[in-house]
Amino acid sequence: MENNFLTDCCFLVASSAKKSYQKLSETYSAIEPPTWALLLAESCRSVGYKVKIVDANAENLSDESVLEKINEFKPRLVCVVVYGQNVNAGTANMRGAVDIANFLKEKKIASTISFIGSHVQALPIETLKKEKSIDIAFTNEGVYALRNLLKLQDFSPQNLKNIKGIAYKEKNEIKMNLPEKVVPTEKMDIDLPGYAWDLLPFKNKPMDLYRAPMWHAEYDFEKRSPYASLQTSLGCVFKCDFCMINLINRNDSEEIGVAGKYSNMRFWSPDFIIKEFDKLISMGIKTIRIVDEMFLLNPKYYLPLCEKLAERNEDDSLRIWSYSRIDTVKRPEVLKLVRKAGIKWLCLGIESGDKAVRLEVAKGKFEDVDVKAVIKKVHEADINVMANYIYGLPGDTKESIKKTFDLSIELCTAGWNTYAAMALPGSQLYKNAKSKNYKLPETYEGYSFHSFETLPLPTDTLKAAEVLAYRDEAFKNYHTSRPFLNKIKEKFGKKASDNIIEMTKINLKRKILGHKI
Repeated sequence: MENNFLTDCCFLVASSAKKSYQKLSETYSAIEPPTWALLLAESCRSVGYKVKIVDANAENLSDESVLEKINEFKPRLVCVVVYGQNVNAGTANMRGAVDIANFLKEKKIASTISFIGSHVQALPIETLKKEKSIDIAFTNEGVYALRNLLKLQDFSPQNLKNIKGIAYKEKNEIKMNLPEKVVPTEKMDIDLPGYAWDLLPFKNKPMDLYRAPMWHAEYDFEKRSPYASLQTSLGCVFKCDFCMINLINRNDSEEIGVAGKYSNMRFWSPDFIIKEFDKLISMGIKTIRIVDEMFLLNPKYYLPLCEKLAERNEDDSLRIWSYSRIDTVKRPEVLKLVRKAGIKWLCLGIESGDKAVRLEVAKGKFEDVDVKAVIKKVHEADINVMANYIYGLPGDTKESIKKTFDLSIELCTAGWNTYAAMALPGSQLYKNAKSKNYKLPETYEGYSFHSFETLPLPTDTLKAAEVLAYRDEAFKNYHTSRPFLNKIKEKFGKKASDNIIEMTKINLKRKILGHKI
């Protein structure tokens, strides 16, 4: 290591919130802990490397303040971690990440700048050609590639050619090396040994700069912080066309990565994960998100973990939410244990009220599911549901979208979220859109579901603008519907329903709808 470097790697988390969420960013959008920055930092630290984390998003740092921290830490490598609040938000967050990388390059920092995240995993060559400030891109989760990179004395092209799992620049060419393996299940506890919680900034107590989504906090601002999130597994066994979660498992050298090709799923042991929960609970953190896309999928892992959590939740003070598929939460005895474990919210992907539309993108997995019966069982277990829907999926029509909204009104879940279908880089929908020459967003923020420049996909019968207008109208109509507000008032109190009404007064501006900013 050169004498003027004090740190091996600084993990940098930029902010794109203002452009991605518009006015919602000021009060209502979540501020998520940087899960992958925490995992990678702890992984590198466990094998002897000196690491730091700069979370410009949580601290709301200016470019100059980020530069000051980089100059203070003097890292050999700056690793910009670009994921999102949900699994499909990585591309939208590239805006803030690229902006800060450009600024640091202009200031001629001595550090090499690398990027890790879903966008560069999907489009490594295109991204390196476009963004002059990015020196190195990781092509999958990057655990072993990063460790091997930090073994180098310098990051010259001559040395980089031997590092698997990266793309990099050599003069005027982009080189993409052979893929690197991902951490196998039997090595998860060892090579991804937890979270570097101590490296995160805080104001008065740990994790108090992070805030949960409004619904997770029962629509109560005071319950949103402190807030933490962690994973018990990586990847997903399903191959939904709209999703790109499995890019972390990428194992090829093609330019356009498609997540659906990589269906490997890996788990930490329940004993290991409960230790991370214990750390958070000891810090006074009870509002926690389980990030896994498929938490309630493999009983071998989730049942013992829920049993251990239930032992720690005798006072019912934990407020946890997790994702699951609608077809994996049918058994009342499992739901009873899940609720005892403090999992008070399940985020379920219903996607569409039209079975034919669901089957088109979800590979037939919902065929035998009675959605209404499943939601009824979840509610009977005293678990709230955040229901996710998508407008504008292939096959969607005005009639099927209305069918989806009508179903959501009938289900009357305490949480409601709908996106307009987007051709996100790394998804099969993106590859399909490219082959069909659909118009795609011209900016990173155009891939954000809530941004001014958002540009969703059209269907055979609907224009992109129509899909988006239906989505925005449905958001307001659902959150101001009397049955929903009555349910919220009954469950969480009048303040919660009042907060929702205030939230609906914020109107997102949309370029394709002719709005001005």
